[in-house]
Amino acid sequence: MDSMPVLQSSASSQILHHNQVRLLHHNRRSRRRFPVLPLSRPSGISRPLLRSSPIVRVLAVSSTETREEEKKMKSKPGREKVLLHIRLDHQVEFGESVAILGSKKELGSWKKKVPLNWTEAGWVCDLEFKGGESIEYKFVIVGDDKNLSWEGGENRVVKLPKEGSFGIVCHWNKTGEAVDLLGLEEGDYVGENGSAVANTDADTAGPLDVQSTAFVGQWQGKDITFMQSNEHRARETERGWDTSGLEGLALKLVEGDRNARNWWRKLEIVRDLLVGNSPSVDQLDALIYSAIYLKWINTGQIPCFEDGGHHRPNRHAEISRLIFREIERISSRKDTSLQELLVIRKIHPCLPSFKAEFTASVPLTRIRDIAHRNDIPHDLKQEIKHTIQNKLHRNAGPEDLISTEAMLARITKNPGEYSEAFVEQFKIFHHELKDFFNAGSLAEQLESIRESLDERGISALDLFLGSKKSLDAVGSSNGSGNNASNSLFKTMQSLNVLRGIIVKGLESGLRNDASDAAIAMRQKWRLCEIGLEDYSFVILSRFLNVLEATGGPNWLAENVKSQNASSWNDPLDALIAGIDQVRLSGWKSEECSATENELLAWKEKGLSEREGSEDGKIIWALRLKATLDRARRLTEEYSEALLEIFPQKVQMLGKAFRIPENNVRTYAEAEIRAGVIFQVSKLCTLLLKAVRTTLGSHGWDVLVPGAAAGTLVQVDRIVPGSIPSTVEGSIVLLVNKADGDEEVTTAGSNIVGVVLLQELPHLSHLGVRARQEKVVFVTCEDDDKVADMQKNMGKYVRLEASSTGVNIYPSSSDKSDGNSAVKTLSGEDSSIVEAPKPDDLSWSAAKGPYSSPGSAGRILPLADAGAQTSGAKAAACSQLASLAAVSDKVYSDQGVPVSFCVPSGAVIPFGSMELALKQNKSTETFKSLLDKIETATHEGGKLDTLSFQLQELISSLQPPKDIIDSIGRTFLGNARLIVRSSANVEDLAGLSAAGLYESIPNVSTSNPTVLGNAISRVWASLYTRRAILSRRAAGVPQREASMAVLVQEMLSPDLSFVLHTQSPTDQDPNFVEAEIAPGLGETLASGTRGTAWRLSSGKFDGSVKTVSFANFSEEMLVLAAGPADGEVIRLTVDYSKKPLTVDPIFRRQLGQRLCAVGFFLERKFGSPQDVEGCVVGKDIYIVQARPQPL
Repeated sequence: MDSMPVLQSSASSQILHHNQVRLLHHNRRSRRRFPVLPLSRPSGISRPLLRSSPIVRVLAVSSTETREEEKKMKSKPGREKVLLHIRLDHQVEFGESVAILGSKKELGSWKKKVPLNWTEAGWVCDLEFKGGESIEYKFVIVGDDKNLSWEGGENRVVKLPKEGSFGIVCHWNKTGEAVDLLGLEEGDYVGENGSAVANTDADTAGPLDVQSTAFVGQWQGKDITFMQSNEHRARETERGWDTSGLEGLALKLVEGDRNARNWWRKLEIVRDLLVGNSPSVDQLDALIYSAIYLKWINTGQIPCFEDGGHHRPNRHAEISRLIFREIERISSRKDTSLQELLVIRKIHPCLPSFKAEFTASVPLTRIRDIAHRNDIPHDLKQEIKHTIQNKLHRNAGPEDLISTEAMLARITKNPGEYSEAFVEQFKIFHHELKDFFNAGSLAEQLESIRESLDERGISALDLFLGSKKSLDAVGSSNGSGNNASNSLFKTMQSLNVLRGIIVKGLESGLRNDASDAAIAMRQKWRLCEIGLEDYSFVILSRFLNVLEATGGPNWLAENVKSQNASSWNDPLDALIAGIDQVRLSGWKSEECSATENELLAWKEKGLSEREGSEDGKIIWALRLKATLDRARRLTEEYSEALLEIFPQKVQMLGKAFRIPENNVRTYAEAEIRAGVIFQVSKLCTLLLKAVRTTLGSHGWDVLVPGAAAGTLVQVDRIVPGSIPSTVEGSIVLLVNKADGDEEVTTAGSNIVGVVLLQELPHLSHLGVRARQEKVVFVTCEDDDKVADMQKNMGKYVRLEASSTGVNIYPSSSDKSDGNSAVKTLSGEDSSIVEAPKPDDLSWSAAKGPYSSPGSAGRILPLADAGAQTSGAKAAACSQLASLAAVSDKVYSDQGVPVSFCVPSGAVIPFGSMELALKQNKSTETFKSLLDKIETATHEGGKLDTLSFQLQELISSLQPPKDIIDSIGRTFLGNARLIVRSSANVEDLAGLSAAGLYESIPNVSTSNPTVLGNAISRVWASLYTRRAILSRRAAGVPQREASMAVLVQEMLSPDLSFVLHTQSPTDQDPNFVEAEIAPGLGETLASGTRGTAWRLSSGKFDGSVKTVSFANFSEEMLVLAAGPADGEVIRLTVDYSKKPLTVDPIFRRQLGQRLCAVGFFLERKFGSPQDVEGCVVGKDIYIVQARPQPL
């Protein structure tokens, strides 16, 4: 059974019965040819016209191992039954898929599409029909918006035999093509060339029986032909190179290839790119170019030719060893990036072996003896000599393994045609050549490292191989679901253990004095762990098939309704195992471990009827959803990394090497779909659908309720210039990503609604600003909902969002009325209201910051801070300090203490920055830049240039020495401080400017330079691009803006929170809503990807409702023992160890305390408040309060 190649790191998809030796002269199987009859389509079936699509083969490597695994899942057709393996040889756009519809119920009766499985050589499915029937069918492309694109032409029709197993290969839009109905016996598959090919069971066959490798299946080069004289040069095709637009490493590689005809010279190019580079060379770029180049060489898309030289395979092996040593050295460095590790894994399987037998002066000599045997015909001897022997020993290349497998298929096709001794020797040579190209099966690779394993490793190896064999037996005998599931998990668990041992053994790195034998064995270990990762893809694929067949997300959700969560155990175990595979590959190992721990904890905790005072089923689902979202985020980040790494460079090299455009376009998608991360993503999506069904959330989250109408436009981010200038009137944005610090109206004053396609804390700066700007704001995480929205792109739509749900649909409203786009849903009033005008913003009260001219150049105690001298933020902190002094005497109606603290502080008042400019003789320069920035436009980067110049000027300032000295006297010893903004244009009613200006944590008076730089950075943040645009949108002149600086004692919190004392979701004044994050509050306020703990607490009844659980990947902390350098550390969070996640009593008590504090401040300040604070031990600290945008 074992024929998983490790030549390529790509694993294959779920059902592969194809991609094998293309050069088969004859086939002993039946081969019936049936014309497709042109018939009219059935009534009611619509077939839209399709865009033209090229007919091409997919490039990615197929895995014989996967084909073997999926083969076992099929049953033999019964009498008068036909098992039909269907393959569509076609590639689609990223995000699309293929399905089939037809006249029989097995084909959906023209009503329900039957999805095909994506494989690396086409789209496939296996269906069983009643024998003797005629089936009528067509293929459709399912777009990422779920729309169907039908093939053109008439329906396809095939008349089936009465019984048996058959395969067909079709091509997109060629509905009139003749179909070869290929007779298959059990275990056969459809070959790449459309032939029926017998498969060999590697577990039962001898080690030297004929086993076709995936190396052949991936081949995209010229077909191999046998020659009886040296015709290699005569058969070469003309090549071309396009170096236009290339520079640097890309140009070096392409120019090098122009002069490198054979394989070993091409390997030398890679060596030169990677080994001994100067520091100026971008190492990641060198790795990426090498990975792409090597893959195209190994698949024959970049051909290798003879060059007249004589270079035995030992030259290739020596170069391979140098490359291997270098990429292993890079892998073991502490500063190696995740992207570099990811790309290196793509290079390893493309390198030949450098075992001692291949670095010998005359390696692979067996083929010479074979070519001179006297027991084979002369013509065959000549073909072996000139096609394989001479070519291999002069200029070995990947094409030699293709030729050898083709010859092996030929001489073994008719048993007895050639002498057994000759055939046996050729099989041994084939095995040796596979070993040289590292193209052996997974079992062969694993056996090759047995001698180097310790007792524990050998035990793990035997357990895995035994479990795998049992799994194969279950598949072939159609064992019960429980048996299949048990075998799947036993195999996956043993795989994880074995791979863990191998990875652990590789962690020590490669010693400089390592022997050649040790380095060669290390290469085998590396290929084994990559091969095991590939095989985990197979197991997860099979498990997903079983889960979908059982009922998928609907079945899981139904079990939760009946208080039965045990059905989730296997899916959660599978997800844990898949994430562990990602961890073992080195991708965000700490994040993987934390996610695994959480999933395991939630599985063991199970489902209870009640959790504290809340519904146990809802709490179970919310907690699990947080971790599943985290797991899915992990897969998205992996996919985003691949999409960032490959497409641009693949496009560049593809053009240079004249690779077919479709192969270039699908390169990155093939890499994503072929990895275990793809199966983990699919499993996350399935489980999240089940959880959302349980919660009734449908993937929506409402940050700012209301209704908005406008043209639907999709953008990547909310930034100025992202909206097409051709769009007029009101706009509803569909946004791919957000950092959480954006301001909606700076991207366009006509934006009335936003749908963000990722999670976001409700009380993040972006959420607060959207609420202030009266922009309806929701998030959506459901792929189906997103696809539905994308159908209306460019159309006028209506977005309605409330606490009861979200609806977005096409609207016939008049688009000419740009102001009639937003309405409130907080009451019964259905009238349309306009967005706020600049005159509505309450910044004017803070004008004239110099009412106390004598205050500039000195610091003010926090108690003396007022809005006119220090800004609204500092003034509010002064008031908070006064309220804190009496808070320990106040209790809520439920007897909950209001007690809170405020960090000590001081203020550097307005005018101090201007004084520093004057002392630096920079006042005139500053005023000149300020005048220019008032009217600067985006065109030509003018605004960005002026903003940068202003920030650079102010950042270079050092505050007066008296200020630094005064701060040193105010705070005792080496106290850690945070330096915060307090501008005259923030924390105001109608102009919160939340998060718009800098805060610098973790500084100390013991380092005056760092402290001074922090103050200058806060001053300079007044003139960031976002700050300038925000004031411009609010109608605030740039000259009127001024910055004071609030310096406070730095806290090291366990939790940080933001409170809104009136529910922002439904404007209910009876509830305080809290969002809580681990560590420092910047995680929460900045909009870091992830969700916070959200608690909704009643002001008058003491109720606490958990709305969501946190899943931020990291918490930011300041360590008391660390340097006071203005930086923080980031630690991965494991929420299975956080009391707020696992302890319902703690959650309720904290919710009640935060509610009491928030309600107290609301009453004291006279209006709903936006409050920021933290929890340190048992104490609550409040660091900020401002009017809540309503």
